Amino acid sequence: MAASPPAERVVIENCAVATVDAHDTEYACGHLVVAGDRIESVGPGPAPEGLTGVVRRIDATGHLATPGLVNTHHHFYQWITRGLATDHHLFDWLVALYPVWARIDEPMVHAAAQGSLAMMARGGVTTAVDHHYVHPRGAGDLSGAVIRAARETGVRLTLARGSMDRGESDGGLPPDFAVESLDDALAATAATVAEHHDASFGALVRIAVAPCSPFSVSTELMYRSAELARGLGVRLHTHGSETAEEEAYCHARFGMGPTDYFESTGWLGEDVWMAHCVHMNDADIAAFARTGTGVAHCPSSNARLAAGIARVPDLLAAGVPVGLGVDGTASNESGELHTELRNALLINRLGAHRQAALTARNALRLGTHGGARVLGRAAETGSLESGKLADLVLWRMDTLAHASIADPVAALVLGAAAPVTASFVGGRQIVGNGRLLTLDEDAVARTTRDEARRLARLAVGG
Repeated sequence: MAASPPAERVVIENCAVATVDAHDTEYACGHLVVAGDRIESVGPGPAPEGLTGVVRRIDATGHLATPGLVNTHHHFYQWITRGLATDHHLFDWLVALYPVWARIDEPMVHAAAQGSLAMMARGGVTTAVDHHYVHPRGAGDLSGAVIRAARETGVRLTLARGSMDRGESDGGLPPDFAVESLDDALAATAATVAEHHDASFGALVRIAVAPCSPFSVSTELMYRSAELARGLGVRLHTHGSETAEEEAYCHARFGMGPTDYFESTGWLGEDVWMAHCVHMNDADIAAFARTGTGVAHCPSSNARLAAGIARVPDLLAAGVPVGLGVDGTASNESGELHTELRNALLINRLGAHRQAALTARNALRLGTHGGARVLGRAAETGSLESGKLADLVLWRMDTLAHASIADPVAALVLGAAAPVTASFVGGRQIVGNGRLLTLDEDAVARTTRDEARRLARLAVGG
């Protein structure tokens, strides 16, 4: 058998490097060598001499290299319903928007996914989650539309195949025609896993089982979804403890708070992560720590919907895995994760821990290694280390916006949104000089505008 050809190498030099490894190793001026889809070496000073197969050298003077950002919670379809219900708390916001979302179809979801992914990729995201739980009857292959958009953009995707089986007639919030029956939801989720889930190292697409929330899903669907996910060997995701109203709802309906309810249905564990987790007491945090349950912290969305301030410093101190999430762009219109680094730090400093809540480096870790850990991918991505996937970003730090800040990590987190000169996913460059290299951004903008207008017309019966 012929030997495999040697991997082509890309050499990046003369940049500051924040590895976000276990020791938070940083280099004021360092290098990275990418061989194929992996990081071959990272260290101080120039790259080793005598490298063969070098196809490209990048002089990254004035840049900071970090791991690619990992977005642990999003709803891509909401890209085409931005700017609506801007002064509502969560329940009223859902009541206002569910009748609109119930009209989505496959072309809308594909366009919205392209828009969401393009915006995130431009801002340094290399791995993203889409929690898609709205499946109107006759809407087409919505999971396939999301996965197609991710492949076109070049971003790693975990599609959290969501479901709802409690419509308005059963006391839920969504219209009845936007929910599935319990059996249909489980069957469709299992089929999505069978068709699309890739468990291999470096997979571009993985699937998680993800019923929406306690107030739109039956207890039976929660139980059986957990059984399904564990039988198939995939992760579990849902919304949890987002608002005070949700906590009151769980006490009224189930006789217990959200965390106890989740534990009673099999929904705590190392294979589970929850979005938001704002209203948690000490016992809740201890339960998450004991079971290894992860958290997707979404600071901008929590603020937009007046949900409250999550106890992120306490979660981290207890050892709970925590990553960052954009959340849907109907509650975080910017749709960018790199702004969440800053917002996570600032908003948490308004809480009980004040200035000691988070540091700039804590925030960067949340957005990189923390997110990879939450998704069960910390062995693959989330830090710049030899053998890991070459998912990395070069942020330009020598422009007017950042040049006078000596600490590049502080500049990235606390300063204005830094330009992305280059972003790589598995060694493939997907962003160059702040623009997508994989899609025509202007065409995506036009399509998302057209689909947003079409959805608005359908929502009013036009």
